[in-house]
Amino acid sequence: MKKRVYIADFSDHVGEEIEVAGWLYNQRSSGKILFLLVRDGTGIVQAVMSKKEVGDELFEQAKALGQESSLIVSGALRKDDRAPGGYEMWVSGIEIVGTSIDYPISPKEHGTTFLMDHRHLWLRSKRQHAILRIRHEVIAGFRDFLNGRGFINLDTPIFTPNAAEGSTTLFETDYFNAKAYLAQTGQLYAEAGAKAHGKVYCFGPTFRAEKSKTRRHLTEFWMLEPEVAYMDLEGDMELAEDMIEDVVSRVLDRRAEELKLLERDIGKLENIKTPFPRITYEKCCDILEKYKTEHPDEDGVEFERGEDFGARHESIIAESYDRPLMVHRFPAEIKAFYMKRAPEDESKVLGFDMLAPEGYGEIIGGSQREDDYDTLLKRINEHNLPVEAFQWYLDLRRYGTTSSAGFGLGLERTITWICGIHHLREAIPFPRMMYRLNP
Repeated sequence: MKKRVYIADFSDHVGEEIEVAGWLYNQRSSGKILFLLVRDGTGIVQAVMSKKEVGDELFEQAKALGQESSLIVSGALRKDDRAPGGYEMWVSGIEIVGTSIDYPISPKEHGTTFLMDHRHLWLRSKRQHAILRIRHEVIAGFRDFLNGRGFINLDTPIFTPNAAEGSTTLFETDYFNAKAYLAQTGQLYAEAGAKAHGKVYCFGPTFRAEKSKTRRHLTEFWMLEPEVAYMDLEGDMELAEDMIEDVVSRVLDRRAEELKLLERDIGKLENIKTPFPRITYEKCCDILEKYKTEHPDEDGVEFERGEDFGARHESIIAESYDRPLMVHRFPAEIKAFYMKRAPEDESKVLGFDMLAPEGYGEIIGGSQREDDYDTLLKRINEHNLPVEAFQWYLDLRRYGTTSSAGFGLGLERTITWICGIHHLREAIPFPRMMYRLNP
């Protein structure tokens, strides 16, 4: 029996007789020699097949295989810097596991709609493979960073009885004899966890019924939400920037090949060092007003003080910075009920957004939470939210209240920026958008 080896582990098996189980990525022939590119999910190897060595019948069977046929290739492994991946297999045998006829995704150009309709197969392409391996690294990096700082992973519910970010973007569903909603955030439950464990994070899918078709929106996306008791806004911003610096550095170190395949300008990622610049919402308004004056004919840049920023506004604000920008002290009217007001100006909140450079927009939103019971109750009423549904949340202020702070990081937006890709639909295996529910 030959030893089955993953392509990623080839360096430990040079000179051995091995077998690789995978799929046919591509092939070409040169007379009586057949060059098979075989992928196994961890890499691609060139398998060289000689008609003389394997016989006419097996040679012709292999030559007739279509793209993505599954097969087990056995042979001697050699180091060859000229070959894809730096290794080459000289084939002594092939077991054809499953044929593939008329594979729909060919090397020719395909439209986005076609590729999304075949997302289950598009995942096998080099580009998508690279993006999702970077996604894996980013997730591992976030977890390692927070675990290394003593955070506890707290899983929060997906069915919730109440809104947290605004009732207009809720997905409603029947829950036996009651109404329930798909979670917009795990933050309120993470606050309860922080009162129990000091510092926690939740990491899972969240849902927004926002009728938006922009390249920055999904209806189902993953969000990382750390929460820390006894933390203020300044500590919250420091935690966010330290985490982003750490994870970007990790991706540069561990996923250099994937970034190269994506043709990512890694010089821009190498600039991601703390501290990140910090400016107020009012300063951002000055920037936008100045830009509008200098570009009077440009559409989509109209803006009134007191409004939230749109995608184009965020790009304008961040374009002069080579690293993420921390915007803080937004107007209270455009932010969530749970954000604490700034002591120097009650019309502002102790909250921040982190805007990624290169036009990628907001990737993190965070705040210090309102810790006073009476004030929080007042805010719930001001936002016309059902007080009864928030009694448990008010309990956190009744029984041992403390300052606390946290943030939510949109995983797909962060991956889109790190990869340097255009649309976040490629940053998640199976995107859910306003106009797409399949596959």
